[in-house]
Amino acid sequence: MSTGRSYDNTSREQAALQRRARIIDAAREMLLRDGYHAMSVGELARTAGVSAQTVYNAVGGKAAVVKAVYDVMLVGDDAPVPMQDRPEFRAMSQAGDRESFMRAYAALCATIYERVGPLLGVLLAQGGGGDAGLQEFLATIDRERRVGNTNALDALEAAHGLPPRLDRERFIDIVWTVTAPEIYDRFVRRCGWTHRMYAAWLAEALVSIFDRASTGTEED
Repeated sequence: MSTGRSYDNTSREQAALQRRARIIDAAREMLLRDGYHAMSVGELARTAGVSAQTVYNAVGGKAAVVKAVYDVMLVGDDAPVPMQDRPEFRAMSQAGDRESFMRAYAALCATIYERVGPLLGVLLAQGGGGDAGLQEFLATIDRERRVGNTNALDALEAAHGLPPRLDRERFIDIVWTVTAPEIYDRFVRRCGWTHRMYAAWLAEALVSIFDRASTGTEED
C-alpha cells in the first residue's frame, strides 16, 4: 500500500558533497606539500578518512582529482558554473572601451593564476614525464584556456565590436600563448616577480597585442 510519501534524499546528497569536499581539500594539501607523483589514490583515501572506492565514486581517478582541485582553486568553489557565467567574467563587459576591456581581462587572468599558481608551480616543476594522467590534465587546461580566450573575445565583440582587420583565430592563438601558465610560472616562481608585476606586464602585453592585431601591423 502506497503512503504517497516521496523519499527525501537531501541528507544523502549533502553527505556526498561533504565527502567530495573533504577529498578535494585533502588532495590540495597533499599536492601542494608533496607534489603530484607522491600522491596516490590509496594515500589520499587514508588522509581524507574514506575508502579508495569512495574517492573514485565521489571524484574519480588521480587525474580527475587533480582537475577537481584545480577547478576549486580556480573559482573558489565546486559549483558546476562555467567561468563565463561567473560575475568576475561578466564584469569585463562593463568596461568602457576595448582597451579597458583588455586590461580587465588581463586582471582576470592574473587573478586566476594567483589562485592556481601554487598548484601549477608544483605540477609544472615536476613535469608530466610519462604519467598519462598528468599529461591529460595539462592538455585539458590548455583546451579550456583556449575556450576561455574565445569567450573573452566574444564578450568583447558583444560589448564594443571588433575592428574589421582583426584576424580572430590568429589573435586567439597569440593570447592563448601569452596567457599560458608556463609564462606565469617563469615570471613569478622562477624569476621572482611579484603577482602585481606579472599583472601589469600582462595588461600591457594584451593591449599591445590587440592594438597591433587591430591595425594589421603584426609581422607575417
